[in-house]
Amino acid sequence: MKLLLFADLHLDAPFAWASPETARSRRRNRRETLTRILTLADEERVDAVLSAGDLFEHERVSPDTVEFLRASLARTDVPVHLAPGNHDWLSARSPYALVDWSPNVHVFSEPRLAPVTLADGLTLWGAAHRAPANTDGFFAGFRPDRGGQHLALAHASERSLLGWQEDGKQPHAPFDAREIAEAGIAHAFLGHYHLPRDADRHTYPGNPDPLEFGEEGERGAVIVTVAADGSVTRERRSVAVSRVHDVTVSLEGAAHEDDVRAAVSGAIADLSGCVRVTLVGELGPAAAVDVRDLARLGEHLDGLVVRAGQLSVGYDLDTIRAEQTVRGEFVRDALEAIDDEELRRRVLLTGLRALEGRADLEVA
Repeated sequence: MKLLLFADLHLDAPFAWASPETARSRRRNRRETLTRILTLADEERVDAVLSAGDLFEHERVSPDTVEFLRASLARTDVPVHLAPGNHDWLSARSPYALVDWSPNVHVFSEPRLAPVTLADGLTLWGAAHRAPANTDGFFAGFRPDRGGQHLALAHASERSLLGWQEDGKQPHAPFDAREIAEAGIAHAFLGHYHLPRDADRHTYPGNPDPLEFGEEGERGAVIVTVAADGSVTRERRSVAVSRVHDVTVSLEGAAHEDDVRAAVSGAIADLSGCVRVTLVGELGPAAAVDVRDLARLGEHLDGLVVRAGQLSVGYDLDTIRAEQTVRGEFVRDALEAIDDEELRRRVLLTGLRALEGRADLEVA
């Protein structure tokens, strides 16, 4: 049995960090990614396509996107099994409930594992989120009511990965890895975590087209071959349309604005797609850093985001402290009054920039 697994496509995602034009482009890319996934399924002659949730954004999905999705899935003869997640949760007004899906599409609709026969002796158990939050785990206490080998499809959070994966991820349908074996499931195909992970008894494919900066790992669609004993072999395939880069740019020793612009321009010159630049290093005290102006250097890119990271200014505090000036008094007071080293640094840099009438206070 050969399967294609994907998850977390997030059609119609908002891309709030991007300009309206860039956001529209990224949303179009997600549609093309789905087309690539279905083309790959046909080329590989898989027996079924599995979507492990967050196929679209429930509160944002447009009628046009819903029709695109319906028509795309109808163009293949391959059976498609959909397990709604916390972003595309199943409700009475969900596209999952309202659309007249083609006969090859099956939507799991129960908030518990329910069966579909893939082949003689091979059952796929799938579950749906019926609310955007507070969904209980699907595996604890579950036992199949039939023989043969058993697979599972769900949008669920393996507890040991919370915090290790994306910061701020909520534990939707949480479970412990051991619960899969205890439930008699040979392998579980899962969505929710956007970083890919292959474990002995479960697979997270990762989001197939990048959503955010900082996403790492070999994400994409996973071609899964299931043996007679329920064991699996996995082959990851890239289907992404978008290119997303995270770049750290050192401004160490930059003396003026042109030095800053040259450093950023050089770092992004050969890149394409969307880029996030993080500025680090110690600037000369006269150097101007305007992150909004620097973002205009990315005209050849789909989008450029510039932010200050561990960036500081090389003020000679000993010399300034000796001055009989307002800024000298400010430095003396800060050095005496603030014990926390990092807080003291930020107060000093922000205050000195402000006293100079500088607008680029984010350098602190």
